Amino acid sequence: MNRDGKPLRALPRAADAGESQAELAFARIEELIASLELAPGAPVSEAILGARIGLGRTPVRMALRRLEHMGLVSSLPNKGVFIRPMNLEDQLAILEVRRPLERMLAAKAARLATAEQRGRLRVQVEAMLAAARAGDRHGYLRCDQACDEVIYETARNPYAVEFAALLYTHSRRYWVARAEAAHWLPLAELHRDMMYAIAEGDEGRAMAGSDALLDYLEARCKASAGLLPPGP
Repeated sequence: MNRDGKPLRALPRAADAGESQAELAFARIEELIASLELAPGAPVSEAILGARIGLGRTPVRMALRRLEHMGLVSSLPNKGVFIRPMNLEDQLAILEVRRPLERMLAAKAARLATAEQRGRLRVQVEAMLAAARAGDRHGYLRCDQACDEVIYETARNPYAVEFAALLYTHSRRYWVARAEAAHWLPLAELHRDMMYAIAEGDEGRAMAGSDALLDYLEARCKASAGLLPPGP
């Protein structure tokens, strides 16, 4: 949802040099899933989806196969393709895997980021805080992704980056569906603590900040399911 309470829309964009139509279809459909424009459990038509994102059925079909492999869509014989539902058990399992992976990535970023990358982190996290204060979820998530992209650049490990990005997509749509307005600013502040630690080259603080962020996400997931008091 944007700041006016309207659904987010996947923004059309031209393919970058060397980017295939299938890759472009994947990026657009993944954004629709992560932002809940394609709701959990909803059926998916290749023709309708292709018209919506402005691409043909072949790249859409290829993108859906990749998304099925990632666990974001399900293909049922004689029934079609559906957006995979979300549940608390899956989300807690995802957060369990995210914890050591993101801790490692935060430490590497603190150690290896260039001065330019550290500057970008500071700019994006301040923009994230401003978006959270304004109730702009779309802007918040855009800044969050920009911070993640900087961290991924420093990782020098395409396997870790690919896995982290997959887990983030799963977590993002769960958070968009469950988070209340009061949760965005505390989450942005936790991001700020971690990103500034990375920007300052403090590996220990960066890892502690990553742990604190995952602690908050886990607690909010459990609270939304009634397993913990609501808390702040």
